[in-house]
Amino acid sequence: MAEERLQRALARAGYGSRRSCEELIVQGKVRVNGRVATLGDKVEVSRDRVELQRVPVNLDPSTRYYALHKPAGVVTTMKDPQGRPDIRAFLPEDGPRVFPVGRLDRESEGLLVLTNDGDLAERLLHPRYEVEKEYLAEVQGRPTPKHLAKLQAGVDLDDGPAKAKSARIVDARDDRGQLALVMTEGRKREVRRLLAAVGLPVLRLVRVRIGSLHLGRLRAGQLRELTADEVLALGAMAAKAERAARRRPPADL
Repeated sequence: MAEERLQRALARAGYGSRRSCEELIVQGKVRVNGRVATLGDKVEVSRDRVELQRVPVNLDPSTRYYALHKPAGVVTTMKDPQGRPDIRAFLPEDGPRVFPVGRLDRESEGLLVLTNDGDLAERLLHPRYEVEKEYLAEVQGRPTPKHLAKLQAGVDLDDGPAKAKSARIVDARDDRGQLALVMTEGRKREVRRLLAAVGLPVLRLVRVRIGSLHLGRLRAGQLRELTADEVLALGAMAAKAERAARRRPPADL
């Protein structure tokens, strides 16, 4: 891939008009390979490391970022050997191939990020970075403060301890309720198993947030491309989580 002017590469990737990207460079907010960029700089986007406000940005035109509202009944895979509905049906037929960042079980629905940016995907996925995932759960039974305390204190599951970073009651009635839970791991069916362990079996589970990205008004089955600002916010959040993870002592200390 040939070199191009830095402001053009930034503008093409959606970080503003060419003029506004020139302003970012003049203000010292852009770095190339660790040094503050200047207006005369050229970059080869597949080779050079570009940072905007200290956040690495991927300017490769083949990179894609999508948000999908995965419907219930669909498996989070590109091809299911059992022939069940998969997420391929919701993706563009042309363009670069993308992959889901993490999974939602078949019965669950909600926000799923798809990308071919492996670096960002790894930072969003790895448990050591503790990226928040928020869920809205409709449960059988009436949730109480005691349930919240158990969820946040943690319970032992068959694959190890699990707990919610935070939990709150959204609605509570005699036979069912709604809870909002924030998790920082992503083990298989973890939210469902955690809620069942405290006596609140899940009736419906929707993921409404991953880090700084919200499901919003995206309808079930609807796909949209992320904006440059959303990608930058995800990158900033992931970089902050990575720095925090480096400061934490090893788990066995």
